[in-house]
Amino acid sequence: MVEYTSPLDTIFSSLADPTRRDLLRRLRRQDYSVGELAQRYDLTFAAVSKHIQVLERANLVRKHKRGREQRVELSPGGLQQADKYLEQYRALWEGRLDRLGTFLEDKK
Repeated sequence: MVEYTSPLDTIFSSLADPTRRDLLRRLRRQDYSVGELAQRYDLTFAAVSKHIQVLERANLVRKHKRGREQRVELSPGGLQQADKYLEQYRALWEGRLDRLGTFLEDKK
């Protein structure tokens, strides 16, 4: 049996981990080497590297070589996909909240 995982499943499952969310938060400001990121956590270099691989598969980060270093930077593709998916629900709830606000104003 062939297993298929949608890109959104990969994105949201990678965002479910607090360490990976923190890695993304750090990478918002600048890119880092894998070693620099590993120093900021009470985890092994291998564990941080695995977290980065998960984020990379979800298209949330990308690695590039600078000299001998592997640099990690944000990749907006995955977050754009997640945002596009969530936008339909945002519009739904904003419409419901607008109607609730109108209803409450009318009750005054």
